[in-house]
Amino acid sequence: MIDRASIFADKQMVEMLRTRFVAVALDQAYQRRQQDAEGEFYRRIAGQSPRRDFQQTTQGFYVATAAGELLLYNNNRDVPKVRRLVHEALQRFEASAAKTKDTAAIEAGMPDDRYAPKPPAGGLVVRVHAKVLGGYAPTDDVWQRAFQTAIGRDNLWLDGEEHRALARGDLPTKLLHRIARFHLVDNTRGEPPMWKPDEVRVIDVELKDGRLHGNVELATADGSRSYRAQLLGFVRTEKDRVVAFDLVADGWFRGEGQYTRNAPEGEFPFAVSFRLADGTDAADAIPPQGSRGWVAGYLR
Repeated sequence: MIDRASIFADKQMVEMLRTRFVAVALDQAYQRRQQDAEGEFYRRIAGQSPRRDFQQTTQGFYVATAAGELLLYNNNRDVPKVRRLVHEALQRFEASAAKTKDTAAIEAGMPDDRYAPKPPAGGLVVRVHAKVLGGYAPTDDVWQRAFQTAIGRDNLWLDGEEHRALARGDLPTKLLHRIARFHLVDNTRGEPPMWKPDEVRVIDVELKDGRLHGNVELATADGSRSYRAQLLGFVRTEKDRVVAFDLVADGWFRGEGQYTRNAPEGEFPFAVSFRLADGTDAADAIPPQGSRGWVAGYLR
């Protein structure tokens, strides 16, 4: 979210990436582990950077040639600095032999299925957005404001059985628990901790005549993190297929995680929205964060 509010909100940077580069966004937690051509190419590039330990995070911005020669590594979000560094990398490329040298195509081979998950056949993809609605102390710091106003984004996956159940007017229990555990989380400032099964204290939601309503209560054993919310939504079907799924959870959140520091003090208003994806956004194909490395566990 900090990148969307800084580097990728800068018009000059966006135009340069759009016209002078082939821009790729990826989840390095996948690529640094993948045992396939894609993973090998990523590690070839990242291995030339300061972050060459693939047992640790390798996140950052990389500029490389088509042959995998690293021209720039940076993990800074100061817009003028990043813009200058990218310009310098482009100048080095223009002056190098790589500009005119043919690069052999990489044989794609078989993808590592562990890190190339696809939405379940016959299922649904639902876009999820989260927002802290208040409680932050006023600040003039541009970076803090970016976090305070950020919108968390994720995808919810439903399998084919759950899709068919919703189309019949049924609400699968395992779908409700997946929504609660993996999507009623505060991901607006970073990667959130997911809720454990025993932290789902109350989940009382029903689907009747196409209307979803109920409430949930989630809490850690020590009470340091919790969420109490009302849920309201609608499901519409046509010819045994769900064509609309809209749901909002609105309530009070408390606490933070290791990578979601600087939450508002005490309880703060927090909402999560769900809307059926139509496949028009490239982000619709991104796996749910809670499924990382164990899609079967996420869906069970």
